[in-house]
Amino acid sequence: MIDEISMRIRADELIRMALAEDVTNEDVSTASVLPAYAKGTADLIAKQAGVVAGLPVFARTFALLDAATEVKCFVSDGDRVESGQLLATVTGDMRVILTAERTALNFLQRMSGIATETARMCALLEGSGLRLVDTRKTTPNMRLFEKYAVRMGGGGNHRYNLSDAVLLKDNHIGAAGGVRQAVEAAKKHAPFTMKVEVETETLAQVAEAVEAGADIIMLDNMSVADMQAAVRLIAGRALVEISGNVTEENVEKLRAVGADIVSSGALTHSAGILDVSLKHLRPVGEGKG
Repeated sequence: MIDEISMRIRADELIRMALAEDVTNEDVSTASVLPAYAKGTADLIAKQAGVVAGLPVFARTFALLDAATEVKCFVSDGDRVESGQLLATVTGDMRVILTAERTALNFLQRMSGIATETARMCALLEGSGLRLVDTRKTTPNMRLFEKYAVRMGGGGNHRYNLSDAVLLKDNHIGAAGGVRQAVEAAKKHAPFTMKVEVETETLAQVAEAVEAGADIIMLDNMSVADMQAAVRLIAGRALVEISGNVTEENVEKLRAVGADIVSSGALTHSAGILDVSLKHLRPVGEGKG
């Protein structure tokens, strides 16, 4: 599970990598107009309505350049915000604010876009009993942040990486020689604390997965009629996950299937950004010290 504590432990290295991508030697533009310390403040403003996520990452981006930078937030991750709303102020060395601005906004916009998309899809499933979760279809080196954003939007996380859980997909099944063989091999190899999930594409595979003792059965790219038949066949003997091209446009049709979980790669690979901007940078107070 990705939560704020996990973010604090693991985020710094990734934020530093993003800062290093943006500054190799110096921020030439900022150094040109601000050769020395000057204290200033700027406003973080939402330019679209949506769900905000990533404020701790936004703040940490500035703090890694100067721990004295103060980010005062007026909303929290998971809050819905409106266009034009003041979300936070950033106060400190104006050189730091200017240099870290784009990187900090990139994190916040991307994470808030994912949270907003997740919230929209969760709303479409409200009352159905289906739990919406993400997948591993994330941006390289952004998984920590993107999966956290899904949670802030009201969704849940599927496995974080390949070490977290057993998920036997079509190529694993092909390599093992069949669903039964793959499940049996996984149960022998994996720790007893891990559940075994199997991806199925046909009702025959569903039946084989049930008989093999799979803990979770994924119904991948099946028709609604076949998914309903699969749920009847499974009859509560395993958790049922729906997957395969699940988007905001088609998720509502899955409400009546009777499954437990629906996973959507679109939450992370297709979500847009939430437009936010750091504006009105102005000098305040005296020099440092």
